Amino acid sequence: MQTRHEQYIIDKNGEKSAVILPIDEYHELLEDIHDLAVIAERRDAGTISLAELKKRIK
Repeated sequence: MQTRHEQYIIDKNGEKSAVILPIDEYHELLEDIHDLAVIAERRDAGTISLAELKKRIK
């Protein structure tokens, strides 16, 4: 399990209003969001068998 290192900005009412992340964690989140977007775009795409993939690669 990965440890997060976020810090929160608290408003005058004591409510969390923003978060500060280390830049590396921010970039990882952006990559994850991008990966999920690609998965969503390809959700209805057809699949091929492993044998078909091997034929296409050769």
